[in-house]
Amino acid sequence: MLLGSTGSIGTQAIDIVRRNPDRFRVVGIGAGGGNVAALAAQALELGVEVVGVAKASAVQDLQLAFYAEASKRGYATGDFRIPKILGGPDAMTELAEWPCDVVLNGVVGSLGLAPTLAALRSGRTLALANKESLVAGGPLVRKVAAPGQIVPVDSEHSALAQCLRGGRADEVSRLILTASGGAFRGRRRAELVGVTPEEALAHPTWTMGPVVTINSATMVNKALEVIEAHELFGVGYDRIEVMVHPQSVIHSMVEFTDGSTLAQCSPPDMRLPIGLALGWPDRVPQAAPAVDWTQAHTWELRPLDSDAFPAVALAKAAGRAGGCRPAIYNAANEECVAAFVAHRLPFLAIVDTIEQVLGDSPDFAEPGTVEDVLAAESWARSRARDIIAGVKGA
Repeated sequence: MLLGSTGSIGTQAIDIVRRNPDRFRVVGIGAGGGNVAALAAQALELGVEVVGVAKASAVQDLQLAFYAEASKRGYATGDFRIPKILGGPDAMTELAEWPCDVVLNGVVGSLGLAPTLAALRSGRTLALANKESLVAGGPLVRKVAAPGQIVPVDSEHSALAQCLRGGRADEVSRLILTASGGAFRGRRRAELVGVTPEEALAHPTWTMGPVVTINSATMVNKALEVIEAHELFGVGYDRIEVMVHPQSVIHSMVEFTDGSTLAQCSPPDMRLPIGLALGWPDRVPQAAPAVDWTQAHTWELRPLDSDAFPAVALAKAAGRAGGCRPAIYNAANEECVAAFVAHRLPFLAIVDTIEQVLGDSPDFAEPGTVEDVLAAESWARSRARDIIAGVKGA
């Protein structure tokens, strides 16, 4: 089951399925509903049983897109079967409960939390690309996930999962997440005054959506990944470090108690972690190109400058505080990024505003339901907007 099938993760997963037809079969796909033509094309190509759209108003458009796509492929009326269509805000959750072996959750944002919980409760293996499920809903996920039921899709967490195969849990000393450093790596805090959204969106290594690209520039993306690593692997925040690695070939490392460090290396290509998650614990041959060992390579690793990029330290503090604070961190950041892109907030004020929102937060109890998480996020968004409205110098 592929949730978020028309996005970057979903389309790359379909590429892997397409090249391994004897190994994988997709029973259903789902997306927000913004690109029904692509969704219909995917569904007909894959021969799925069910398709879901989160936007209920897109159901009729999707039906029409099926007929248009079938006509384009030369089908006569009645020569093809339209899969069952699910529509509305619960569509992704229903898809996550559909009979299958693996659910790949590539939904964007907190909307991915409910499908994550549904997949876990239904006993599916969860290939998780939706980091908000663990960042915002970590306590909820911990209650329902069986050991080994979640397989990470993020390249850093996939790398950690691979390296952790090299030793027992009690032999692990530290997890080291690597970061490209984003558009402003190497700059000091004073050099970040007045940077523009256009500059922040010029990522030197990866091609990603605007929110993730700006999160990379602020290091918030790595901060969220630290929380995710803690939730996935049960390692304390004091034993999770971040190193800046501009080449983005070492995707993360695990240090063991005997002094050895294992690293997972490959050219930056998301098809490798996606393929591994789909086939876990087995690898998918030729999922992505390997490092070219006939060429010379120089790989750099440098400590993170926490003064210029305080987002990681702030996330660790939020994670240690627990409860809804990681959810508040994430929701406040989304508001700040939107304001920065709209030139209503300076770059450095993004993380400063998150810190202020966290400092102003009431003492939310540990969430017991998805609604508890959404309520905390709603408060965080509102408070962030109030702070942003009073910021000068945007």
